[in-house]
Amino acid sequence: MIKIRQIKIEVCEDQEKMLELKICKLLRINKSMLTGYQIIKLSIDARNKNHIMYIYDVIVSLVKEGSVSIKFNDLITPYSRNEYLTTKAHNASIQPYIIGTGPAGLFAAYAFVEAGLKPILIERGEEIDKRVKTVESFWEHSILNPNSNVQFGEGGAGTFSDGKLNTLTKDTDGAHQKVLETFVLFGAPKEILYSYKPHIGTDILRNVVKNMREYIIAKGGTFRYNTCLTDIKCNNKTITEIELNNSEWVKCECLVLAIGHSARDTFLMLRKHGLEMLPKPFAVGFRIEHLQDAINESQYGLKYKDHLGAASYKLTYQSSNNHGVYSFCMCPGGYVVNASSEEGRLATNGMSNYKRDSKNANSAIIVTVNKDIYGTSLFAGLDFQKNIEEKAYQIGKGKIPVQLLGDYLNNTISTAFKSVKPEIKGQYTFADLNGILPSELNIAFKEAILKFGEKIKGFDTEDAVLSGVESRTSSPIKFIRDAAYCANIKGVYPAGEGSGYSGGITTSAIDGMKVAESIIKNN
Repeated sequence: MIKIRQIKIEVCEDQEKMLELKICKLLRINKSMLTGYQIIKLSIDARNKNHIMYIYDVIVSLVKEGSVSIKFNDLITPYSRNEYLTTKAHNASIQPYIIGTGPAGLFAAYAFVEAGLKPILIERGEEIDKRVKTVESFWEHSILNPNSNVQFGEGGAGTFSDGKLNTLTKDTDGAHQKVLETFVLFGAPKEILYSYKPHIGTDILRNVVKNMREYIIAKGGTFRYNTCLTDIKCNNKTITEIELNNSEWVKCECLVLAIGHSARDTFLMLRKHGLEMLPKPFAVGFRIEHLQDAINESQYGLKYKDHLGAASYKLTYQSSNNHGVYSFCMCPGGYVVNASSEEGRLATNGMSNYKRDSKNANSAIIVTVNKDIYGTSLFAGLDFQKNIEEKAYQIGKGKIPVQLLGDYLNNTISTAFKSVKPEIKGQYTFADLNGILPSELNIAFKEAILKFGEKIKGFDTEDAVLSGVESRTSSPIKFIRDAAYCANIKGVYPAGEGSGYSGGITTSAIDGMKVAESIIKNN
């Protein structure tokens, strides 16, 4: 097979026909010699708004390939698939317990059942259908279930997100491709296999999660919902038992901690038993909403803005007071959501459905923080997150505090929306967001927003709507683990976002899968 990179075709043409013609032209072959091709990457070059191009990478198969003379170069090369290798368990007596059913937990369980093991998954929240109803009720009535919400429950925090699957991690061993193919196997759209910025959407992701669960159960796995890990027992630095719901002790020699970045109570409990951790820098900020149509026009121009779907963006800036400021979890055609998981504290997130058809684009604009801001103790970052979430809750009186950008820049409480009407899941109210973050971070945020207005026309419009606080961008804690993914307590394996080694759905799924593979190989 042959790989061809960087095939450029202008948008709005007959894409399939033009792609086939370009392949034949580049390979200098007749159409009859082409038996098929597969798109493995599709991106957009929008630098020239008068000629926006699709850019394809493809794999091509030919009739009697060995007899065809192909001139190889930097863009045309022989192709060999980089396949992720899995193994069967040689010790069938292993009984893995997995804490958490987010992407790390689900993919660890999937790897276990494929190897012939029967994991038990412990989830403090509800199964997906009940969880959705609980979250929607919270958004409407503000009655929080601390164990089943946007952060906790089957599918993890990513279930109420855009379902973005892009990652900057290079796929050197095929693990990334394996994760994407697994998502497709369980119901995700096939385009995620080649899209430059793949996403599933929260609506489709929920079905994918259910399909994975049913498969894992059919292969011998067990799910326990509304069940929380509350304690552990160790002997000679080795896990021996775990406590569930403060009442039930069960024997456990293999514990995968796929707990997510918001399991603060679990962090504290594990530390009491000597599990080694380190504080980790993170970032906090606010969500910003613009009209999606305005973002489309800025990114694609008038000629193409109605042909390429909801546009995204990625922005970065280094402030004069030495803070990195960047867009995070950008949700085209999406919603801002109340993502709180603790009483008296308020956090936001963003989500989109597969069609990305809301009238607004939203993104978190976040500012990096480190020990100079939050302190040097192990849980200082966690305490900092709690503090700003409490301030957000207080100034919004339990509702999401919102403010027009122009009023935020001028420290004035807004009184009415203008061109941008918020698309928010959960109750909200006007307040002054300047009272949430330390002044140093507000200064960096404001400086960055004005600079972003130079990159995307209208980004700094005074009508844009801010909401906050965006505090759960990543874990403030990183577990220490060895090359076999094991913590300093034998039999304990931190995985996913809560471990501090991944961020987002894809890298968490990869991490969970690799943790399971390591357990399978080394036991």
